[in-house]
Amino acid sequence: MLIVHHLNESRSQRILWLLEELGLPYEIAQHQRDAKTRLAPPELKAIHPLGKSPVITDNGFPVHETGAIIDYVIRHHGNGRLQPAPSSRDYDLYQQWLHYSEGSAMLPHMLNMYVGRLGEAGAPLHPRIESEIANHDGYVEGHLKGRDFFVGDSLSGADIAMSFVAEVARAQKKLEVYPAFNAWLDRMHARPAWQRALEKGGSYALGR
Repeated sequence: MLIVHHLNESRSQRILWLLEELGLPYEIAQHQRDAKTRLAPPELKAIHPLGKSPVITDNGFPVHETGAIIDYVIRHHGNGRLQPAPSSRDYDLYQQWLHYSEGSAMLPHMLNMYVGRLGEAGAPLHPRIESEIANHDGYVEGHLKGRDFFVGDSLSGADIAMSFVAEVARAQKKLEVYPAFNAWLDRMHARPAWQRALEKGGSYALGR
């Protein structure tokens, strides 16, 4: 049995979406952030030493890191769904977007969040952060113009991986100036599987 160790208001929401798209049976182990620190609870360290979410267990085998989880679930349980054929050029593009989501795209948005908490002390860093946000979000915007999905003509794990980037960008009011990226997120949120995952996952205010 697949178990998702789900932290509220976090990256793990897209793992629920993935499982709903695949129609797989799974269980949710709910974890709540500390109301003051916004950190994950210490019991997550019993699942994985980092104490971070998302983490899944598959018959007791733990998998962490969003991209790795998406890849693992699709390879082991997808029966060829939600990824291009491994021999195709689209598969190489798919892998790039899968890793880009957390490897590069999230960093400037995370810096924006943390440096923003410093107030005036963080002011010297804001121009560089804003420049990097524009660089990455603009790159995604250019890619999505004329496309419904990140790779090929159907949903893939790349779309699921990139959803959190878009949601954080929207929450930070950065997405409105990128109409293709913004419209793509609206399409993803309109999917029945995303709606089911939202209902099961609980409070998730990002991008709304």
